[in-house]
Amino acid sequence: MNIGIIGSGTMGIGIAQVAAMNNCKVFLYDQNEEQTEKSLKGLQKVLARLVEKNKIDFEESENIYNRIKFCTELKDFKDCDFVIEAIIENKEIKTKVFQSLEEIVSEKCIISSNTSSISITSLSSELKNPKRFIGIHFFNPAPLMPLVEVIPGLLTEKNLAEEIVTLMESWGKIPVIAKDVPGFIVNRIARPFYGEALRMVEENIATPEQVDDAMRTLGNFKMGPFELMDLIGIDVNFSVTKTVYADYFFDPKYKPSLLQQRMSEAKLHGRKTGKGFYDYSENAQKPAPEKDEELYQEIFMRILSMLINEAVEAKRLGIANDEAIELAMQKGVNYPKGLLQWGFDIGFERVSETLQNLYNECQEERYRQSPLLRKMRNV
Repeated sequence: MNIGIIGSGTMGIGIAQVAAMNNCKVFLYDQNEEQTEKSLKGLQKVLARLVEKNKIDFEESENIYNRIKFCTELKDFKDCDFVIEAIIENKEIKTKVFQSLEEIVSEKCIISSNTSSISITSLSSELKNPKRFIGIHFFNPAPLMPLVEVIPGLLTEKNLAEEIVTLMESWGKIPVIAKDVPGFIVNRIARPFYGEALRMVEENIATPEQVDDAMRTLGNFKMGPFELMDLIGIDVNFSVTKTVYADYFFDPKYKPSLLQQRMSEAKLHGRKTGKGFYDYSENAQKPAPEKDEELYQEIFMRILSMLINEAVEAKRLGIANDEAIELAMQKGVNYPKGLLQWGFDIGFERVSETLQNLYNECQEERYRQSPLLRKMRNV
């Protein structure tokens, strides 16, 4: 199979590696040739490490690398069976690329976007043949993260999602089908993990160190919200939050954080700039949190209750089935367990009471409960 990848950034080169490791011939295109050269050198290092760890042999590493062809023009995609776009999260720029692509590839070629939050229906609506367009959202780093969200738009051909699921499974991925809603499954349900953490710091209830420590120690999360934002990129996380907020017609549940905006404006983007909520410069030491058991319980229950409420609402709206919701959060963002199961484990009544207390105290719509949560508290 001939796979076209548009964009050679971290995500693009990661997807290219996945496809090449599954015996696909990959055509990699990026306007920025320097970026492509940098990414291909990085891929050589990744493959060398895999050889060192005996994950693949040297010959296979050479074969994988040679299956990827760097393209200087989009017209090199003329023989592609399947194209995945992985460029900047900007609808206008993406749409122009897709329109150009339609003039080059065959009618049978599947065109897809790796967007994390832009409407698939909206992207496809400007195309001559929207039926062959679909969302295929990988998670970073693509070679390591197993989850892939498959998102058909309103104009997507009926059977295409299942075809993509089959293909992703053959690539060793765990695909889940999601409705075309802002944020799809993971980026919608996960918003409170960041938003509520930011709110507590803005309200001087806790420090970033305390929030992260509470979520790791009480919830067994591999990383706390602030550590994860620094890893993702504070600017990237903020951009996704703004998109979800706007696309849900400014629903208070998804309101962005002023603190996060200021961090973005200051270009304190996290690891990639050397400083975010934590300092990553050489010899910098991470501050130790002031431990407080009562405060840690408040932090943990506040964030977890918001997350469970989002998962229950996603279930109510049929954004995905129960299995997909549980898999998505565990395999897409490494949550220690599925949120619906977590609700059963700690009791939906406790979750409901936590949210009601927050609503009574703050008088904000962000703490409103899913109608289904109120029913599940009695299950």
